[in-house]
Amino acid sequence: MTGQPQAVIVRVDVGTQALGAAMHNANTGRVPVLIFAGLCPYTENGELPGSRTEYQHWLQDAPDQRAIVRQYCRYVGELRSARTTKDTVARAFQFATSDPKGPVYLVGAREVMAETTTESYALESQRISPIQPSALPQEAVETIAKALVQAKSPLIITGYSGRNHACPSQLVKLAETIPGLRVHDTGGCDMCFPFSHRSSLGFRLSFDQVTTEADVILVLDCDVPWIPTRNRPRDDARIYHVDIDPLNATIGAFFFPADGRWRADSYTALLQLNAHLATSANLKEALHNPIYVQRWKELQEQHSKRLASFDKLNSLPSHESLNIHHVGAAIKSAVPPETNYVVEAATCSMNVADQLRVDIPGSWLNSGGAGLGWSGGAALGVKLALDGISRPNFICQIVGDGTYLFSVPSSVHWVAARYGIPVLTIILNNRGWTAPRRSLELCQPSEQALKATNREMHISLDPAPDYCGIAKAAAGSSFGGLTSGLFTGRASTAGELADVLKEAVRCVKKGRGAVVEAVLNIGEMGEEKGVDC
Repeated sequence: MTGQPQAVIVRVDVGTQALGAAMHNANTGRVPVLIFAGLCPYTENGELPGSRTEYQHWLQDAPDQRAIVRQYCRYVGELRSARTTKDTVARAFQFATSDPKGPVYLVGAREVMAETTTESYALESQRISPIQPSALPQEAVETIAKALVQAKSPLIITGYSGRNHACPSQLVKLAETIPGLRVHDTGGCDMCFPFSHRSSLGFRLSFDQVTTEADVILVLDCDVPWIPTRNRPRDDARIYHVDIDPLNATIGAFFFPADGRWRADSYTALLQLNAHLATSANLKEALHNPIYVQRWKELQEQHSKRLASFDKLNSLPSHESLNIHHVGAAIKSAVPPETNYVVEAATCSMNVADQLRVDIPGSWLNSGGAGLGWSGGAALGVKLALDGISRPNFICQIVGDGTYLFSVPSSVHWVAARYGIPVLTIILNNRGWTAPRRSLELCQPSEQALKATNREMHISLDPAPDYCGIAKAAAGSSFGGLTSGLFTGRASTAGELADVLKEAVRCVKKGRGAVVEAVLNIGEMGEEKGVDC
């Protein structure tokens, strides 16, 4: 949220393993974080300060502790003496904060931690800065700009360019300079382009058919622009790829074709493209063609139809059972306009995005990875980070029922209550893990597979745990020293949800955390009842 690197301390090999999916998420989500773990003491008989003194010092002496996380890290290193500790930490931070950003991992034995030194020294921070952003070569700027202007159906596919909060405005400028240019988000981890803009195609996880229609595609900071078996681009489409890591070095198989591929910072590249379009006489003349006026008008018509279709899905009488579309719209209506959303809604994420319709850079956060259970702790971290820079900081975590359980909610709510970190948590109860069913339907669309119930597939969470009870018990009777504890509420109809959300939002604004369970009307086959999707 702030772009500043974070630091985590864990205990030797077992603490490192406890990081689990968080390492995957930090790697694929390009999160700058330094992780430090101790190593077991390497002396046994008191030869040095810090020598082994406890039973587990033998058990936790792994042959290669760094190997546990090496493949997910930009750098792994070891603190070997007090004299070089600052240098090693500084080098690790350089890797963490240089694009592509990501986790770094340092270890150090207890003997090193116990080492004494009388020598004091400081590093010149301005001389150990990260690598500065790289730009496109001028030839690439001219090639991409010309192709986008001359295209009949130009498309930009992005995934995480919005991590830099200055990027969305430059994308808007580009889209408005080339009327008819559309922007499609296939990552959903950041607010890359304002939803309300007529050029926006919203967020879909790489399978929207728009990629099959475009004649020119610019892939901008995106891991998976399309899925070849589902929505491969036209054979005659020209494709250009600009990314801080265009070969995706940490992904084993990555064979997306491109007519031009450049390693460059997306914000810098957008500045270059917009500057070139503003000064190129030939392109400016071409953009005066009346066809662009018509395309601009058509984009508004298409965008209005999309919004109307979403509005139709979210409309429910107060007595009706909930669907995900209404829940998303109800959240949008209840929370402050400047709310920051931390979203781990799994199979519901795209429908939630259709209803929240975020426009503010930095106001939507997803992990960028595939590890589940991250959003509970992340929501607390976002709140603390925004408090630290005095930004609007109403935080709404939207999480699926299964992913909520993965997040170790007892720890999350205890920490929130202990340190007074008020967050609104919305639990989407859809009776199970829907993602495995979607995978089965895509891979094995046989009649037998399609007829299996969630219970038969062992992905059912019915009967459901008492989610609010879990949260309430963990948070205790006092939230952040207040006389009241965590607010909890449960809703299964539109009317109930409106009332519960109103009170939950009021409590969070007053410094209390709140948890709301929204019970969706889901059948045994994982289908949403009463909604034609």
